[in-house]
Amino acid sequence: MSAKRGRPRNVETEKSILSASYELLLENGFGAVTVEKIAERAGVSKATIYKWWPNKAAVVMDGFLSAASARLPVPETDSVLQDILDHVKNVTRFMTSPEGQIIKELIGEGQFDSGLAEAYQTRYIQPRRLEARQLLERGVRHGELNEDLDIELSIDLLYGPIFYRLLVLGDPIDDHYVERLVSYSFAGIRLRNI
Repeated sequence: MSAKRGRPRNVETEKSILSASYELLLENGFGAVTVEKIAERAGVSKATIYKWWPNKAAVVMDGFLSAASARLPVPETDSVLQDILDHVKNVTRFMTSPEGQIIKELIGEGQFDSGLAEAYQTRYIQPRRLEARQLLERGVRHGELNEDLDIELSIDLLYGPIFYRLLVLGDPIDDHYVERLVSYSFAGIRLRNI
């Protein structure tokens, strides 16, 4: 969430704002959501929203992620391959869910709205990349992956095809596709002697 400005947030008011922004997003899509509508539905002033968020995109993304965060757990087993497979599956299942359709809409809208693009990159994409980075770094530390592994390139290799398939091709993705993708990717990034 954005840096705190002014007095601390009232938890109930914050929940009300986040809930209102999420409901409006689901009902009408990002383009039709306004700070005025969020304020009206939440029963607060626009000033309250602007005190806590810099713009509509930030509050909408926080509302969306607040509602969706339980859908994206970070796995932790004894195998980096299994953890990455589970993480990629979780991201894919989320992206193909009704809530995930919203992320695709937001990414599309972000091509014309730099505030929205910044909001989804910092609030959705970067946290998912950080989770993947931590899983791969753990694999390196435990000796399951090459010590000189290019972590950022490996993340692109694992997750890029999913976003390409969803956002460019519009092709369906299922667990079988994800399992093949992760298996092929790991064939290139695992230690040669494993």
